[in-house]
Amino acid sequence: MNDEKIPEEGENSTPAPGQEGEARNVDDIKYDLIAALKTVYDPEIPVDIYELGLIYELNVDEEGFVGVVMTLTTPMCPAAEILPPEVEAKAREVEGVRDVKLDLVWEPPWDMEMMSPAARLQLNV
Repeated sequence: MNDEKIPEEGENSTPAPGQEGEARNVDDIKYDLIAALKTVYDPEIPVDIYELGLIYELNVDEEGFVGVVMTLTTPMCPAAEILPPEVEAKAREVEGVRDVKLDLVWEPPWDMEMMSPAARLQLNV
């Protein structure tokens, strides 16, 4: 599900000086969205939600409207009250994003196979 080039923490694709007023490329916005989502952590797991595989879809249109489809590790996840609003807030902070619609879904249910290889290595699974 997460087959885009994944930015390293701290990387972004901010426009060069003098380009701040121009519309941003959809790919650049998506790249920065991934970087922003990689700063969101499930408080019980020391891996960001993107690497955990909790982000099922990340869509950006030409006008800067963002759609996020995500899940949690379980429907009874203690972080259910904080993670979706944090994801929305982080996405709204990305330059070029006009609005965010987040859908929290339970199908397909999350399992450890959805984690990236880096997350599996970090968690020794």
